[in-house]
Amino acid sequence: MTFLITKYLVTAGIVVFVSELAKRSDKLGAFVAAMPTVTVLVLIWLYAENQSAEKISNHAQYTFWYVIPTLPMFLLFPLLMPRIGFWPSLGAGVIMTMALFGLLSLVLRRFGIELI
Repeated sequence: MTFLITKYLVTAGIVVFVSELAKRSDKLGAFVAAMPTVTVLVLIWLYAENQSAEKISNHAQYTFWYVIPTLPMFLLFPLLMPRIGFWPSLGAGVIMTMALFGLLSLVLRRFGIELI
């Protein structure tokens, strides 16, 4: 139970740290947020919980493919936000990401990579 609480506190602490950093510096906050912090933490937690090397490797590989359709959202969101506001821009970004993920899944399936 102590390990689980530690896991939650460390993970939450990093998210709060990045959020506070972003309030003080747009560039530094974005730089730190762009780092694969969550993925690195997950890999560490999986390793600490004695998961197989295959499971840990699969997580890293799938993360690579899942990141690709999220990247255009970071271009669309700042274009839309001044025009239509925060929530509609965020919603449009999420919808676009889901559509791009579906499209990427179909394309990768032709190459033997199953994302879904």
